[in-house]
Amino acid sequence: MSQARREGRILLLACGALAREILALKQINGWDHMDLHCLPAILHVRPEKITPAVEAAIAAHRADYDRIFVVYADCGTGGRLAAKCADLGVEMVAGPHCYAFFEGVEEFALKEEVTTFFLTDFLVRQFDAFVTRPLGLDRHPELRDMYFGNYETLVYQAQTDDPALTEKARACADRLGLAFERRFTGYGDLARALADQAGT
Repeated sequence: MSQARREGRILLLACGALAREILALKQINGWDHMDLHCLPAILHVRPEKITPAVEAAIAAHRADYDRIFVVYADCGTGGRLAAKCADLGVEMVAGPHCYAFFEGVEEFALKEEVTTFFLTDFLVRQFDAFVTRPLGLDRHPELRDMYFGNYETLVYQAQTDDPALTEKARACADRLGLAFERRFTGYGDLARALADQAGT
């Protein structure tokens, strides 16, 4: 048994898109017994790769920790990630995706905003890497209406009060031809889920 395991440490195995938020919550709450290991956020472009990547990371780190908590929602895996975590006896964040748990899973489900495109702090910062280039809009801007013609509003779920990010999010909405709305969500259900794991 390793020293880390004797000390009762918890590994947060997370999507890289949540790294900044998780580190902030660790610092705010003094969760020094929790370590963070992130998988590449770009896996969201190929969600079929998320489950095997999480499984491999659990296998690599399990011996060193008393407990591993997977900080992913379903994230387009079609239930496969939840099934794998259940098989491995590992808990994970509830909900379909990070937009839901930032806003609150139950509240998000009630809204049924099918014509809304969501951005988080991370996605505003990485808009070109995760939206513009993967969809080819940098090379073929005429594809915008094909991808976004059925959307009406871009909702920026703000985890922090950052006027520069808000303006960047507004610019993203303008580029996509969508109305803009900012919602301050803070860390939502993510904070509550981590607090439950931390024992606070």
